Amino acid sequence: MKAKVFITLKPGLLDAQGKTIKGALDALGFRGVRDVRIGKYIEIDLTGGRASRQAVERMCRKLLANPVIEQYRIELVRS
Repeated sequence: MKAKVFITLKPGLLDAQGKTIKGALDALGFRGVRDVRIGKYIEIDLTGGRASRQAVERMCRKLLANPVIEQYRIELVRS
């Protein structure tokens, strides 16, 4: 089983990297971009089992995401 973890800043928090990239896109002529938000994507290969989602949740809370400023979404897929 594979866990796909998407980590982003919580809504309302300033995303300085996203703002910089949006400015660069504007400078390159890409005018249709309203906003850019930067995040992290992590793939974790798991041995499987029902506890997999719970284990990944614990990984996110303890290490992968900063719960004060970040939110995360987990997708489990068979590999």
